[in-house]
Amino acid sequence: MTRAEVEARAGLLAVARGEEPADLLLRGGQVVNVFTGEIHRADVVIKDGLIAGVGEGYDRAGETVDVSGRYLAPGFIDGHIHIESSMLPVHEFARLCLAHGTTAVVCDPHEIANVLGVKGVEYMLRASEGLPLDVFLMAPSCVPATGMESAGARVAARDVAKLLRHERVLGLAEMMNYPGAAFGDREVLAKIAAARAAGKPVDGHAPGLGDHLLQAYAAAGIGSDHECVGRREAREKLRAGMRLMVREGSAARNLIGLLPVVSDFCLRRCMFVTDDKHPEELLRDGHLDVTLRHAVRQGMHPAAAVQMVTLNPAEYFGLARRGAIAPGWRADIVVLADLERFRVRHVFKDGKAVAEEGRPVVKLKPLRDRSVTGTVRPGRLVRGIFHIKADGELCRVIRVVPDQIVTEQHILRPTVRQGEVVADSERDLLKLAVIERHRATGRVGLGLVAGFGLKQGALGTTVAHDSHNIIVVGASDEDMLAAAKELKRIGGGMVAVARGRVAASLKLPVAGLMADAPAESVAADLRRLTEKARVWGSRLPNPFATLSFLALPVIPELKLTDLGLVDVSRFKPVGFFVRD
Repeated sequence: MTRAEVEARAGLLAVARGEEPADLLLRGGQVVNVFTGEIHRADVVIKDGLIAGVGEGYDRAGETVDVSGRYLAPGFIDGHIHIESSMLPVHEFARLCLAHGTTAVVCDPHEIANVLGVKGVEYMLRASEGLPLDVFLMAPSCVPATGMESAGARVAARDVAKLLRHERVLGLAEMMNYPGAAFGDREVLAKIAAARAAGKPVDGHAPGLGDHLLQAYAAAGIGSDHECVGRREAREKLRAGMRLMVREGSAARNLIGLLPVVSDFCLRRCMFVTDDKHPEELLRDGHLDVTLRHAVRQGMHPAAAVQMVTLNPAEYFGLARRGAIAPGWRADIVVLADLERFRVRHVFKDGKAVAEEGRPVVKLKPLRDRSVTGTVRPGRLVRGIFHIKADGELCRVIRVVPDQIVTEQHILRPTVRQGEVVADSERDLLKLAVIERHRATGRVGLGLVAGFGLKQGALGTTVAHDSHNIIVVGASDEDMLAAAKELKRIGGGMVAVARGRVAASLKLPVAGLMADAPAESVAADLRRLTEKARVWGSRLPNPFATLSFLALPVIPELKLTDLGLVDVSRFKPVGFFVRD
């Protein structure tokens, strides 16, 4: 310690002994103790951003806040989220998180990395610098996610090693290339080795993986997984020594299905995460506070639920002295009205008030950076690019599964007119296209999707996990073409088109993924887009979120990229028509 650090620690101890006044006294609250599971009355005194003492009899402070009848919990930590998927500027995302009690997030910036590579990761570090929300990053492990799609950049093992040297990069992000990890791909192992050499964790992403391949995957050094949807799979991964991230986000909701797996014995190996959280839900429902509500409603003890968004992620990611209300620990504290609805009344970050009654009380500065705009560069968008020549009797169709990012593969007879496969809204068979948008190659992958429900029009977006090419679904080729052209014109975003006219849109100029507007404006544009989709027949809760995952070739069962259809269960490209 330096002399200044020694003096600061001596001052902290004097406050802890009750001999010196604290900077802040939170008086009369009920502390949620994540070490013991108790909920007990205690005063909390804070000095220089740290908790000095937790107990009775503290009465000297520069500022006193009476929290009698309320509950004090550690600041919430989201252990896995993609900020880009909120579509918000980083400072706006931070504003909404703070209002709902989240004081730290561990994000995987692989969305923007798939567009801009290391440059995108560096942008996220700059955009989050100095915010009252602690934004930690994981180094993207799979850019591109697979060789079956075209991303805008590549992040190699040497790039990962360099990123891991940054103090806010906590480890290696979700290893989606589970075959590469399980079968010992040299580049994959080099990335894992870089994280292990740095003493940092490696997150997993292995939906449905089990048996010997799971054993190999875990043996490669993977420490967690957030893709479990069934209890058997979750238990198998816990048995293999992996941490279970129970996901409850906007695109996928697994809490109810997985909560029975979280026993008293394995609780400390589990955490709640969101993965993706969309702006309208952040504004309407909240962030991790809504997850806690759901967990307690399912019968979980409030202290156990709180532990899963505080101490457990802090320990897994090596965030020392975070995630608990205890002497010498960081003073990130949430004041709650109750432990049923988890209504957030006050939020303190490093001992300073940052939010009150759902509103930040500090200013969050945006970062303006033109270097991350102008990224939507498709090839020529002309008539005929969506034509599918009839060349068989049966074809593979992607079937949407509501509230999940997994899909089903169905074998159906397509509707054919004049030798061309066409969309057939009466059969709920729509045409789907993925257009490469990074290097103007002109590549277009084509297919059919069922379960979208559109009777007319087309929906398009540049948010198409993970390579974020243009993806368009529609009841007519003409509207699909108009949607693609509008996405190019506005520099990325989301559009709804019918009869050749743009009915609604949302601009996402930052890498074609994020807006430069307030959350309320983004949510309003999304609402208009969703309303158009519903008027046109779709009954999906969030049709644009569903659309964005139809290009993700690491989530079973059938997906579409700019290179064509991918059978994810076999991890290989397949043809549109089924051959004997």
